Amino acid sequence: MSTVPWAQQSLNLAQANKYGQGSGIRVAVVDTGVSPQAAGLAGRVEASGAAAEDCVGHGTFLAGVIAASATSGSGFAGVAPKARIIAERGTDEWGRPSAAQVAAGIEAAVAAGARVVDVSAALKKSSPQLRTALQHAADADVLVVAPAAPDADPRDTSGQASAPPPASYWPAAADGVLSVTDVNVAGDRPDGAPVPEHADLAAPGYAITGIGPKGTGHYVANGASVATAFVAGTAALVRARLPRLSAAQTAARLRATAAHAPVPLLDPSGALSTVLPQGTHAPAPREEAVRLTAAAPASPAVRRAWEL
Repeated sequence: MSTVPWAQQSLNLAQANKYGQGSGIRVAVVDTGVSPQAAGLAGRVEASGAAAEDCVGHGTFLAGVIAASATSGSGFAGVAPKARIIAERGTDEWGRPSAAQVAAGIEAAVAAGARVVDVSAALKKSSPQLRTALQHAADADVLVVAPAAPDADPRDTSGQASAPPPASYWPAAADGVLSVTDVNVAGDRPDGAPVPEHADLAAPGYAITGIGPKGTGHYVANGASVATAFVAGTAALVRARLPRLSAAQTAARLRATAAHAPVPLLDPSGALSTVLPQGTHAPAPREEAVRLTAAAPASPAVRRAWEL
């Protein structure tokens, strides 16, 4: 694959990377683990125990969107290709998350020196342990990013006539967590996607190209969990370029520089280059949003790594 994927084009990551590539920033991925040998990540993954064995491939995919470097003959690269990844397991061996496991992953990520934590889970309920972990992250000036809603299941054949009513999911619903929803090529929510009560930012989450835990091939995935990786990677770029910003200020900057949309659309270049006024009042969201032609359907032979 030599073509730059649509998501990287729409976010104009080539321009954003002229301002920086995330050097010196550790981004934790609390998910299914991350393969240290994955293409584009070798030498930049800190993982031990279960977190070094990606049980289904999802965590490695997100880590690649965040920080994979370009490989020869490939148009794919992550948002912050010089950032480091801290792998923490937030699921069981089948990729099923729980509040206890996510909380433990966040705690471990903070202890390991993460500046940004990407949580892939959208849980229906919180827990005292999860709330404590999020407070510890806030106290340590660590920015937590999480999906505002679960990923839609493309294999769902229930025939449900309409999506369920808007709901809150954790940890995204917690104060101080940057909540993210997914959009397609046209900037719309995918058909049938779960609707959150609130989301801070939107980012590409449809037909997203990424890496798998083994080999040099590419995979395609959808969902709000995938969209979080673009936001987490951009947060790493901002924290590297503007190191005096706190986690809360970084989140505010991402929101203030986003493109105008029903849910503000992430703008990495704007987040890195816009001069914001002093004080609490940010300028109106940027109006321009890149629109591309629809992505070509994925080949039937291309499957998500966690379905293999």
